[in-house]
Amino acid sequence: MKSLPPLAWLRSFEAAARHGGFAAAAEELGLTPAAVSQQIRALEARLGFPLFRRLPRGVALNEMGQAYLPSVRRAFEELSTATAGLFGPGRAEMVVVRAPPSFAALRLAPVLGRFREARPDVPLRLSTSIWAEASDEDRVDIDIRYGDGRWAAPGSHRLTEPVSCLVAAPGGAPAPGEPAALLKAVAPRAIHVAGCESLWHLAARRFGLDPGSTGTGLGVDSSLVALEMVAAGLGVALIARDLAQPYLEAGRVVCPGPIEIAHDEAHYAVLTEAGRTRPEACLFRDWLVAEFTG
Repeated sequence: MKSLPPLAWLRSFEAAARHGGFAAAAEELGLTPAAVSQQIRALEARLGFPLFRRLPRGVALNEMGQAYLPSVRRAFEELSTATAGLFGPGRAEMVVVRAPPSFAALRLAPVLGRFREARPDVPLRLSTSIWAEASDEDRVDIDIRYGDGRWAAPGSHRLTEPVSCLVAAPGGAPAPGEPAALLKAVAPRAIHVAGCESLWHLAARRFGLDPGSTGTGLGVDSSLVALEMVAAGLGVALIARDLAQPYLEAGRVVCPGPIEIAHDEAHYAVLTEAGRTRPEACLFRDWLVAEFTG
């Protein structure tokens, strides 16, 4: 397969086809007519086919040129759209919000429309990451993190309550009973969420059980995946109550007993150093806090 022609040759081809001549194309591209003619001849030699009919006044596309032009134009349009979307001035103005996938899907997405209705002038870009660390080139204005809130960055606000609850599939939930007996019964089917494995040990100690009795069970990397597995009857899980709430309300999972574990981890909105210099980011952070705690 032949290699792609240089971009400059294709630009000259597209401009000459659009203007019907080399002189007008040269004026648009900041070249001489001779340079445009040379590039097009080089393009034709690379492709092995002529693309234009040379006329007494100007040029016209031949059949091969007419067949090639739509693809070239479409490629330039896609490049232009991608470049403007990724690197244009609109991107620089966006408020970039990063959140764990589970929080973004279960808590933020259902309410984000209210902010969009109130402030359509503030563009947002939501990215998801299981872990809070970002590479140096990532620009994040607001970081929604799950943890104990002991971050050096000022302007951190807790969004959710630090409580987790036991959830099971409706058809496979054990009969309610004393918390210690219930926890012991379901422990072999425990689903462990990465970063939250200590919840099972904490629950076991709180109800007087051996922390090792929870076993290994299944391991997943997000609460959203754990909830889907629970709903599918693959086990039980201890999930942050605010994340489990949509599944509980929809009846996809149930709480089989009064097992709720208070701990020191919750979701926090952290205004980053970059975000603190941007009024739009501060505005969205304030909306988040009011939406989830007001």
